[in-house]
Amino acid sequence: MKKEYDVVIVGAGPAGIGVGTILKQMGLHNYVIVERNSVGSTFNKWPKEMRLLTPSFPGHGFGLLDLNAIVPETSPGFTFQSEHLSGEEYARYLQAISNHFELPIELGIDVKEMEKTVDGFRLNTNKGEIICKYVVWAGGEFQYPNLQPFEGGELCRHNSKVHSWEDLDGDEFFIIGGYESGMDSAIHLSHLDKDVTVLAREDTWTNYSPDPSISLSPFTCDRLAEFHDSDQLVLRGNAEVIKVEKEEEDYQIYLSNGEKIESSTQPILATGFKNSLSLILEHFYWDEENHIELNEIDESTVSEGLFLVGPQVRHEPIIFCFIYKFRQRFAIVAKEICDRLGIEVGSELIEFYRRSNMYLDDLSCCGNECIC
Repeated sequence: MKKEYDVVIVGAGPAGIGVGTILKQMGLHNYVIVERNSVGSTFNKWPKEMRLLTPSFPGHGFGLLDLNAIVPETSPGFTFQSEHLSGEEYARYLQAISNHFELPIELGIDVKEMEKTVDGFRLNTNKGEIICKYVVWAGGEFQYPNLQPFEGGELCRHNSKVHSWEDLDGDEFFIIGGYESGMDSAIHLSHLDKDVTVLAREDTWTNYSPDPSISLSPFTCDRLAEFHDSDQLVLRGNAEVIKVEKEEEDYQIYLSNGEKIESSTQPILATGFKNSLSLILEHFYWDEENHIELNEIDESTVSEGLFLVGPQVRHEPIIFCFIYKFRQRFAIVAKEICDRLGIEVGSELIEFYRRSNMYLDDLSCCGNECIC
């Protein structure tokens, strides 16, 4: 069935639900959020033990929004009385937001292809064609794991494919990748009394940049400190994996320095994720470093009317990969769309979002300097 809207938001994660809520508050009615699974489905697919890296804490009385909130005057930390929420808990928070604001969400809609038209966009889905003037792309990353970072990657188990670390048999494990997902995997396995070795291209655990977008979070560093004097968790930097092979029941891990490591258990891939933009590559300009180019209002420079929200947003050198970062651009995108549609947005609402640190229109103020 063919449907027509002013705006289509693709994805019902924190970015899609967040910008969808603001659009409704700004007075837009003819829009829809399409999601192929369920609200917050990415978080429901996390390993049972995984937690949000950023701490949740209610601080509204002092003008401080919970770092994981996507709507002002809400707090996942208060709702679940937890500082580091599980994926299941955060998905329930997103569902509660969508229920409260009665957001127009259509589930079971899988976008197969998107075409730019004279008046907007045509989205081909598994349920038919959708026509709209504007698209807000809010697809996530977790559902697009990087499964082929090197030859033999398919022989490994990606950390996103683990339901619970308790399910893995064996006493010794090798984890490939030294960033957040690799460290999280190593920590949980170590807590299960497994011997764990992390193989990483760089010594990420010695990178003390104040920007958690490019260094390990304090939450992860704190947990790693538990194993500082233990032989149970070994961190190996300058150990780039270039190939994995399977010989009978064992796995052979080849490093770039010529070393070969034998593992009796399936190596764990913690090599990160691709992103949902792989579905619409042609609608963005990609630079030499494989980063997309956006204008100052997070709109594609190739397909006018296509906006990006979520962890893929980047304005060099600012990386918006955490919720508390990318939520600050929701209202920027929403207001621009409403302006183009002729919907008058009250200054009081904009000021409310600005006071809530959710209306970041001056990127020159963003920095990561820290004197101590």
